[in-house]
Formats: sequence, C-alpha cells, structure tokens
Amino acid sequence: MERGQGGPGSRRPPGTVIVVAAVKQPAYSPEPSDAGAFTASFDRWYSRFARPYDLAVKALPVWRRLLRCALPHIRGPRVLEVSFGTGWLMTQYARGVEAHGVDLNRRMLAIAARNLERAGVRAELRHADVEALPYPDAHFDTVVNTMSFSGYPDGSRAIAELSRVLRPGGRIVMLDVNFPRDGNRVGTALVEMWKRSGDLIRDMHALFGEAGLDASDEEVGGWGSVHLYLAARGTAGIGPVER
Repeated sequence: MERGQGGPGSRRPPGTVIVVAAVKQPAYSPEPSDAGAFTASFDRWYSRFARPYDLAVKALPVWRRLLRCALPHIRGPRVLEVSFGTGWLMTQYARGVEAHGVDLNRRMLAIAARNLERAGVRAELRHADVEALPYPDAHFDTVVNTMSFSGYPDGSRAIAELSRVLRPGGRIVMLDVNFPRDGNRVGTALVEMWKRSGDLIRDMHALFGEAGLDASDEEVGGWGSVHLYLAARGTAGIGPVER
C-alpha cells in the first residue's frame, strides 16, 4: 500500500475527513401500553390455533430441530417448563426428571396433557401466568422457555419470575426469536415478520443483566434469527455451549 493510502506510517493531507460508518442498532419493541389486552389477544390466538399448532410441531422437522437445541442443557432433578404449548419438548426429556409445567392457555394445556399421556410421560401441569409462578423461591434446577418470551407483555417481570424460582447453580434454557448479530437481511426480515405478527423483540442481555443473570447466546437457526440463551447467576452455571 502506498503512502497516503491509509497504511502504517501514512500521512493524510490537511483537512482530510474520515467517515466512520455507524453501526445500526436493533429496532427493539416497546412494551405494550395495555398488558391485559396484549395477553388476551395472544390467548385468543392460541386457543384458535392450538390444534393446528400441535400438528405443525409434530409434522415439521425444522421446528422439532430447533426445539431439540434445548435438550442437552436441561438438567434435573427438578425442571419447570414455562409456556410449554402442546408439550412436545416435554415428551422428550420428562422421563428422566421431576417435570413441572405451566401455561396460560387452557386449550394448549389440555392438548399437552393428552400428548404426555399418549407418550407415557408424567409431569405436573398447571394453569398459571409467567408473571406469577405458583412455586416457592429457588425451587428448580432448570427453567425451560421456548419460543414464548416474545409473547409476554412485561419482559422485566417475566425474567424476574423465571429467575426467582431458579435454584442457586441452576440455569434458564431459553429459545426465542431475536435479531441476527451480523444483521443479515434474511434473518432480519424474519424477525421483522415476527414483530408484525405481534411478538415483542427485546434486548435479552439487558433483561438478563437486570435480573442479575449472566447469559450465553448462540444463534441456532433461521439465518441467525433464532437464539438459544443459557442464563444463570455466574458463568459456572452456564458452562460451555454443547452442540
């Protein structure tokens, strides 16, 4: 590289203007002004599409592949899955642990109960809200939350509850949609599509930090639009990301 072209030791002419490209920040969602209406809208949607949703999870390999990303990180003996949907993931891990689950949608809960029974899997399922989990503090070794957090109206309250019921040394295993780190167009477009459907895309590392949690973040699909988060108090609870 010649002198004057930016190499080591180069000299720029007086008055040279250096332009530094700005890094585009992700367009995170604001929290809804009416949390009750937001939750009721999602609940109606899930009630209407619970059966098609169940069939899609069972029929689409890509959906099951994404959910399976959580499996190596689920550790007992006591596991809570929050917003378990129709229960497919629970049928994959519940035999080896004391499994508990909560979901706000009663139709999803009923379908999940049938799916667990058919699979010969036992779990204690409850109807409950993520913002008021019916369990004591420090009760679970792992708290699982897949493709659900973006449907909660108050991210801070939700992450605080997930953290509250987690035992010291335990971990939150979360799978959800967020912007790809490299900003690629396809992944970003997919996230924007989720946003238009009503999902709330948040700065998850800020929320984990607010709750006193350290978190790892791995992009596992959808051109970087699907993220696997492992969160705990201290990095020892996270451990290496297993693939």
